[in-house]
Amino acid sequence: MPARPFLKWAGGKGQLLPELTSRLPARFRRYHEPFVGGGALFFHLWNNGRLARGAVLSDYNPDLVECYRAVRDSVEELIALLLDLRPRFSDKEFFYEIRGWDRRPDFRQRPMVERAARMIFLNRTCYNGLYRLNNKGQFNAPFGHYKNPLIVDPENMREASRALQSVDLQVGDFGAVLARAETGDFVYFDPPYVPLSATASFTAYTNQGFAEAEQRRLAAVFQTLARRECYVMLSNSYTELARTLYAGQPVHESILASRKINCDGRKRGEVEELIVCSYAPLRNGVRP
Repeated sequence: MPARPFLKWAGGKGQLLPELTSRLPARFRRYHEPFVGGGALFFHLWNNGRLARGAVLSDYNPDLVECYRAVRDSVEELIALLLDLRPRFSDKEFFYEIRGWDRRPDFRQRPMVERAARMIFLNRTCYNGLYRLNNKGQFNAPFGHYKNPLIVDPENMREASRALQSVDLQVGDFGAVLARAETGDFVYFDPPYVPLSATASFTAYTNQGFAEAEQRRLAAVFQTLARRECYVMLSNSYTELARTLYAGQPVHESILASRKINCDGRKRGEVEELIVCSYAPLRNGVRP
């Protein structure tokens, strides 16, 4: 069976895989994804045998990277813990007890696999699958009401573990990719998006946020990698700021994507997103 993301993630790219894969470089060396999130494009590339030169997956969120490490290195123990947690999915009091672990001084002393199981359990049982931190770095999404959530899929977890065996997993700022990406490598950026409006901002995947200054710094990193002749792809919201930051790139186009995570159900639906490439991708074997 193909490996799939084991976390629900706001802005996850599962639904956009056809658009992304139609714009992949014909060939590349190593793969880098500095905002790994749910890892949909990584798993697609692995399923299709396109990671022969290896991959580096990274994120500024240490709990997320740690969760990937637990899947890679301790998958059977992680599955067992999640199977034990599964019967408690509808227990609101238990949810808040588990959520409160990161308010305790001994949280980081717990085994990594326990913290990873907590993250996956909360991800599958919190409201709308939303991963959100407060300014203290504490998980603060509320309890969700689900009839039968998928807490763990053992077969997929094992396949995801196989996909991650040769992957370098790192915690760090996206700018660190400049120290490791070389000519011919493929870098995919899926950052927290430029907000569509002043009230639509959601960048709380870490307690640092991701404001306009970071968006501009990311555009500078993109340009440096492009000059290095890396293959660079980026997705973002179709806003004036994002369009301006990447206006000079060879591919700069809008697509329609479905937004499923919003506290107001009336605001979910199709919106324009931006895809940028530093190269001209092959389309049906021909460059545009």
